[in-house]
Amino acid sequence: MSSFNFSKDNLPKQLVINNEYVDSKGKKKLSVSNPKNGELIADDVPLADEQDVDDAVAAAEKAFPAWKATPPNKRRDCLNKFADLIEKYGKELGELTRITLGAPWGSFGAFEISLCAETLRYNAGWCDKFAGEAYPQEDGFMKIVRHEPLGVTCGIIPWNAPIGNVGLKAGPALATGNCFILKPSEKTPFAGLALLPLIKEAGFPPGVFQVLTGDGSTGALLASHMRVRKVSFTGSIPTGKKIQEMAAKSNLKRVTLELGGKSPAVVFDDCNLDNAVTWCVNAITGHSGQVCFAASRVYVQEGIYDKFVEKYKEMFAERTKAVGDPDEEGTILGPLADQAQFDRVSGFINRAQDEKAGNLAIGGSRIGEKGFFIEPTIFTDVKADSEIHTQEIFGPVSVVRTFKTEEEVMKMSNDTEFGLMAGVFTQDINKAMRIASDFDSGMVGINCISLMMTQAPFGGSKQSGVGRESGIYALRAFTDPKTIMINMTY
Repeated sequence: MSSFNFSKDNLPKQLVINNEYVDSKGKKKLSVSNPKNGELIADDVPLADEQDVDDAVAAAEKAFPAWKATPPNKRRDCLNKFADLIEKYGKELGELTRITLGAPWGSFGAFEISLCAETLRYNAGWCDKFAGEAYPQEDGFMKIVRHEPLGVTCGIIPWNAPIGNVGLKAGPALATGNCFILKPSEKTPFAGLALLPLIKEAGFPPGVFQVLTGDGSTGALLASHMRVRKVSFTGSIPTGKKIQEMAAKSNLKRVTLELGGKSPAVVFDDCNLDNAVTWCVNAITGHSGQVCFAASRVYVQEGIYDKFVEKYKEMFAERTKAVGDPDEEGTILGPLADQAQFDRVSGFINRAQDEKAGNLAIGGSRIGEKGFFIEPTIFTDVKADSEIHTQEIFGPVSVVRTFKTEEEVMKMSNDTEFGLMAGVFTQDINKAMRIASDFDSGMVGINCISLMMTQAPFGGSKQSGVGRESGIYALRAFTDPKTIMINMTY
């Protein structure tokens, strides 16, 4: 039986190193609060320092040879058991996230647990199927390509999906025979720290799967560590650039970066209007807009612009009624994650109004006096060069513009350094495929937007990222190809 007994009244506050809970060597601690009311949750969350990171890396290096040599079916069984346990204790893990993130269980927490468990199972299925390659020997040499695990790897994950990202990063790392160090965000540390009983019950040996909480300084230690061979990071573009720089300056460790987005939704006159509105609303209000691939730019062809905006506003008004206490069962939208996030989103809204960057169609105000709740917000007729149109806001704020021609809207859509997600809404399949090909984006939805699939690569072009997560692409990102050449002529 698992010894999992964590809750909001019994929070894990020790690092996970070598299958044990240990106190951090450093004296610094982190504070976290509840975003629904601002109340302090804890002021003694461990911040892993250089010695803690060294200890975890040393334990991982010691564990790596045996884990690499573990039969694939054994690694598969560990991952599947871990997925089962994530689901079994999903409500408890969801609560540990919710108390500092503010995301309701029904509209987000349950989805995130499912994402983690299913991604772990998907990667478990690859353990004995991630085949290499062989090339003909007609030239006298047999060529064999193996996929070799890298060694000690780490995942630096964001606060907006602290359990979902465990599946996305730990899943392929462990399935391919790497050891893995998880670094949760300082805003959402508890679910990650609570994983130790599940890690042990799943059968992972000491040193194979560890958890270090901390802030950016801990992430920097991992990204620059000479014995860490891979870092997978999800977060902001500025931090991603720093991680890539540290990786290059240290030991040229492999890097996967899943960064920001300013995703365009292109809505043509011939679309199914109700479908387009529904997807566009869900894609910016879901998780209170705190999603990297949120459809934050909506471009509507002039023939249906007025009808679209009317329906769009109506659904935003309905969503505003669903904002509330994330602990209540019927709540769909909770607060923004913390004071800094609230100030950021509010700042964009206020500056847009002060600078007359667009027309405030709905929303824009704080909800209540406690906590970090904000109304889902729409700006129409926004200026092309305004920050609200060009910069990622990471909140429930959408900008809407109109267009005449396909050529015009494609120029608008691609005129950005972001390239994570895009969507096109039309009943014309030829036009849909044309637009999908022309988007400068890592992912495209046709009559849908802002979604991901376990089997297919997830990630962006331009400054939205480097490399891909999910599917076989994630397995490749956690391995190096080794070419073996056999002389057949002697």
